[in-house]
Amino acid sequence: MDTAVTGTANGPMVIAAVDQFEQRPLVRDDLAARILPVSGRLAVAAARWRPVRNALFSATEKKIPGLWASMLCRKRYIDDRLDATSARTAVVLGAGFDTRGCGSWDGSVFEVDLPANMKVKHDRLLKLFGSMPPRLTLVPLDFEEQNLANALVEKGYRDDEPVFFVWEAVTQYLTESAVRATFDFLAHAPAGSELVFTFLRKDFLDGTAMFGAQAGHREFVTKRRVWKFGLMPDEVAPFVEPYGWRQVEQLGPQEFSSRYVHTSGRKMPVSDIERTVYCVKGGA
Repeated sequence: MDTAVTGTANGPMVIAAVDQFEQRPLVRDDLAARILPVSGRLAVAAARWRPVRNALFSATEKKIPGLWASMLCRKRYIDDRLDATSARTAVVLGAGFDTRGCGSWDGSVFEVDLPANMKVKHDRLLKLFGSMPPRLTLVPLDFEEQNLANALVEKGYRDDEPVFFVWEAVTQYLTESAVRATFDFLAHAPAGSELVFTFLRKDFLDGTAMFGAQAGHREFVTKRRVWKFGLMPDEVAPFVEPYGWRQVEQLGPQEFSSRYVHTSGRKMPVSDIERTVYCVKGGA
């Protein structure tokens, strides 16, 4: 995978950490600020002051309108689904600085990400806790170059019971062949397993529908070329079905706004360019 992707792990967790300063945060994550590298922690510390938070929010919204709330809502939705699952093992694909394996969930968590990200996170966890959290296993992997199944099995992963898979804000950075290779692995998940993943709209990536995010398109698609893969909302169900998965729910700005933003009493747009999908393995 392009090394330009390595640094993208910070942004979503910075936003989650900054949100903790709000009176009614959309997510609850007491570890979000502490787990970040020093640059992220400094940004979060400055955001205690409302003018700094407003400036961070405005800069994000200028690039992609609704991105701030979109990142928070997808995280909140995954947390809600994880809280509701009966699975005792979770696999977080493209984990970044996710904190779910650090004690906020009581099952076993395998976190998969680029080796450079895993090294930074490993070192940060040792500084925070003195040792690795007992239920967390880090799995260094390049989705474009390495075999996901082999990497997980080598770290002790077993698939004899249902598993909860999280694949948040990753698919857009991959080629279609890498996305399908990951679904080849997911096709072997036990019946009753659950999957939450996000995707970017294909019509945004190809430039036919910009949703006010021309600046984001210029940076991530045209200039840096790190966003590559997308789907249309009605393509998701037929895309996942051959791999044995059934789409249960798909959420975009309307669903996230009504479920999380409006009920929090806050007024923020939610991005149109990204959507979140909840799937179950097998069943009618």
